[in-house]
Amino acid sequence: MLSLTAVQVNAIPLNDDTVTPGFLGFGVFLALVAATVFLVRSMTSRMKKIQAPREADLMQEEWERAEAQRAGRPKAAGSKAAGSKSRPADSDDA
Repeated sequence: MLSLTAVQVNAIPLNDDTVTPGFLGFGVFLALVAATVFLVRSMTSRMKKIQAPREADLMQEEWERAEAQRAGRPKAAGSKAAGSKSRPADSDDA
């Protein structure tokens, strides 16, 4: 069986003009492009939904944590007490 396959392969000379990907290769390529387009669109829509904290908010929390440590009362990273903002955020960052 193997020798028969070798004879059939040698019957047609292989070069760049006779060997092409054909319709199957083109179809697979189009499927990959379409999948990539849909994945990028999905990723973009999901990235728009993410709400990252602003830099001014991060600076305010860092300042509040430092003030709490200086006063001797450790504060949790994400907790905010009512009226704890004694220093307003910079107006030029808004």
